Amino acid sequence: MYIGSNGSPGLMHCVWEIIDNAVDEAVGGSGNRIEIILHADGSVEVHDKGRGIPVDIEPRTGLTGVEVVFTKLHAGGKFGGGSYAASGGLHGVGASVVNALSERLDVEVDRGGKTYAMSFHRGEPGMFKDDGEKRPDAPFSPFEKSSELQIIGKAPRGVTGTRVRYWADRQIFTKDAEFQLGELETRARQTAFLVPGLELVIRDHRGEEKIETSYHYEGGISEFVDYLATDAPITDTWRIQGTGTFKETVPVLQANGHMASTEVERECQVDIAMRWGTGYDTTTRSFVNIISTPKGGTHLQGFEQELLKVLRSQVEQNARRLKVGNDKVEKDDVLAGLTAVLTVEVPEPQFEGQTKEILGTPAVRQIVAQVVRKELGARFTSTKRDDKNQASQLLDKVVAEMKARVSARAHKETQRRKNALESSSLPAKLVDCRSSDVARSELFIVEGDSALGTARRARDSEVQALLPIRGKILNVQRASIGDMLSNTECASIIQVIGAGSGRSFDIDAARYGKVILMSDADVDGAHIRTLLLTLFFRYMRPLIEAGRVYSAVPPLHRVIVMNPGSKPNETIYTYSEQELHALLAKLRKANKRWSEPIQRYKGLGEMDADQLANTTMDRAGRLLRRVRMEDAEAAGRVFELLMGNEVAPRREFIIDSSDQLSREAIDA
Repeated sequence: MYIGSNGSPGLMHCVWEIIDNAVDEAVGGSGNRIEIILHADGSVEVHDKGRGIPVDIEPRTGLTGVEVVFTKLHAGGKFGGGSYAASGGLHGVGASVVNALSERLDVEVDRGGKTYAMSFHRGEPGMFKDDGEKRPDAPFSPFEKSSELQIIGKAPRGVTGTRVRYWADRQIFTKDAEFQLGELETRARQTAFLVPGLELVIRDHRGEEKIETSYHYEGGISEFVDYLATDAPITDTWRIQGTGTFKETVPVLQANGHMASTEVERECQVDIAMRWGTGYDTTTRSFVNIISTPKGGTHLQGFEQELLKVLRSQVEQNARRLKVGNDKVEKDDVLAGLTAVLTVEVPEPQFEGQTKEILGTPAVRQIVAQVVRKELGARFTSTKRDDKNQASQLLDKVVAEMKARVSARAHKETQRRKNALESSSLPAKLVDCRSSDVARSELFIVEGDSALGTARRARDSEVQALLPIRGKILNVQRASIGDMLSNTECASIIQVIGAGSGRSFDIDAARYGKVILMSDADVDGAHIRTLLLTLFFRYMRPLIEAGRVYSAVPPLHRVIVMNPGSKPNETIYTYSEQELHALLAKLRKANKRWSEPIQRYKGLGEMDADQLANTTMDRAGRLLRRVRMEDAEAAGRVFELLMGNEVAPRREFIIDSSDQLSREAIDA
């Protein structure tokens, strides 16, 4: 309930609970640096420069503040309108839950010129008998009569902060659960954007080489939007801010230890940065009190609903100029090409579950909507030249998206699965398969007509279809949608797959279960494969997300091993120079001879049908590489780096990476 799962996501959520508490201190003006250390022994440590957890005796429980925070639910400094106006560690349960799920947790607090320390074993306070280095399996003695917050040293004057180190309980978490450095870096980067001036340092000591990364930005969410957006801009980054108040009844902890329902007035602060670009992808990040809400909630609902209302109203007011007709703008038309960061600050917000992925406070929806209605409306009625030009271009884009959606829907309604009467509408160069079973069928996109001839004889005509392309297709990362659709090769691929493109792509309508890119095993073949993958990533992404796009792996060499006597010779294929040298060394050791010269395939057309079938197309013996995409945002940045308009970052990447390539690997 509290952390979502007992795998890696749950393990990461525990780290974020501790980090969020440190971030709250920074947001409150205490401390501007947080360090996260991943130790080699599987523990994680978080340092902050905040005020330090209170160490005085809490009168209602008779325990020190440190023990209350790490052992009692709903007893943190944030609960019941305490120390924070709006915080990320929201219910006072995060630290205590992490403690309960840890085999060992150590906390040190610098406060009042002293350093205090306390340890816990699966949530129970006590003492570990460490022999030098701290270990979770060290002998442990729980406190029997009363807990003791030890003073272990002096803190320099004016220095405050908290250090928490814990070892996750492996009796609870799965064996393969581990801390994900990439996720941690992404979260740290986004937090640095959301809290200008805060520095987050991550140290990974788990490998042979220690890794350290630091994130520190003086900009705000406007800079965050500029970082997230990869397409060319249509509008500048617009900033919308406002506040609103609402009343709600909440339980508040009384002096006698009981909860009492109390009506309080809340203030909700809204801050939004957004811009539209030439692409059709929507990138939206929503946050409540610096905490990401990846599944949205009432704040995102209010934003999207009012955005649609405002733009729909503007389109209706300019209907004659835009030539709209009777069609209505829908949410997808408005969101196409939008990059937005939405943040709200709400005291004690309601969430659907402790994982805080969905905001549930109902009143926030209307407050966000009011702010968007007022501020965005002012942007469209502005008399400034830049505002008027950008608003006009935005309306043109929204209407273009609407018309494209209407046309795509009409096309999809008339498009059916192929049959004998419809096959003539497909490209003439398609060599289709006989089977109509999507799950079994495969489409091979092959490079050139010479490879097509060989592949035609090598294929299983029942389930394997072939589509040849002529050389290198259009680089769709740089081209517009119109240029892409007018390109013969791109249009043929989209038409043959039969599921549409972009926002109208319907994976259930795809005519083939697998799409296999089969290009030569050389530099040009790799470039063609990258161009094809760019097309699929930008316009048919669900195929990649579903794991239905593959890359064929044709061999580089054919070695004929000569056997003595009447025993037939043996044919062995290798797929890299290293594999070839290893094979030859093995043959020499076994005193076996091979036929010289060894055949080196420079293209698929050099193979005969049997060789291509046995090595690349026959399901029984072939090797395929599945194209996977674990992080769409990271993948988008890679495609923009390798295939985008900006030459300078690509040149720097090539220069920085050149030392990783051996001269022998270059196919000259």
